[in-house]
Amino acid sequence: MPADHLLAIPIFNEETYLDRVLEAARAYSDNILVIDDGSTDNTPHLLRRHGGIEIITHAENRGYGKSLSDAFTFSVRRGFKWLVTMDCDEQHEASFIPNFVRAAQKGDSDIVSGTRYPNGFEANLAPEDRRVINYKISAMLNDRLGLSLTDAFCGFKAYRVAPLACMDITVPGYAMPMQFWVQAVRAGLRVEELPVRLIYNDPDRHFGGFLDDPDARLQHYLDVFEAEVNRELCSTKTPMSQDFSPKNGISCATRRAMDASKTCASKIPQRCSTSPN
Repeated sequence: MPADHLLAIPIFNEETYLDRVLEAARAYSDNILVIDDGSTDNTPHLLRRHGGIEIITHAENRGYGKSLSDAFTFSVRRGFKWLVTMDCDEQHEASFIPNFVRAAQKGDSDIVSGTRYPNGFEANLAPEDRRVINYKISAMLNDRLGLSLTDAFCGFKAYRVAPLACMDITVPGYAMPMQFWVQAVRAGLRVEELPVRLIYNDPDRHFGGFLDDPDARLQHYLDVFEAEVNRELCSTKTPMSQDFSPKNGISCATRRAMDASKTCASKIPQRCSTSPN
């Protein structure tokens, strides 16, 4: 049987930070998965020097969301109870991993999500466009989904693994959280936030392509959210595990059939359509 949690670290061109991040992570996690999303720098060479970790390698860059989806699948198939995710740019401190594990093990939540803004978005360490977009998206998710998020985009999280078997993550890029939060609410998952330090080592780091335009990035996030809200729910996707509910073992298929009765049904359309509105 695996240990209580798997630590998954998505990476793309992280030669500057990789060695230090993995060295720090080993002090807090016995099971580590690295998803190399098509790195073209020295990252793959450095990664091969680290034994005792699991590695998933994408032949080409497929996106942050795809890397997280791979981590979800891996954690389910290997039978872990908890999955912790963190980034590899030293903006997430490995010393916080035990805090996430302890919060998860209390059993009060299915998702323990890091927040860099527990007291609001006044902090000025983050680039202004990222702070503003995070504020707008967090407020929108709270209003539309009935959440109470203060940080919609923090990648430092702990997930109860069983519900991840029922997730159908198809958005490969940075907009993946828009899809994830809708599915989490539909599934009735319990969410709590855990404060983490706000660290920006490279404020000039790019998203890439059109996402470097803040207006285009915000609109993309909104478009993905609306598409997920209105997407077809009559999926024939076969779950990797039938164990969904911690209380009664409701299967993924049964859970989807019950979605329409959720409290959030009045806010999230529960219909089967041929295309998103």
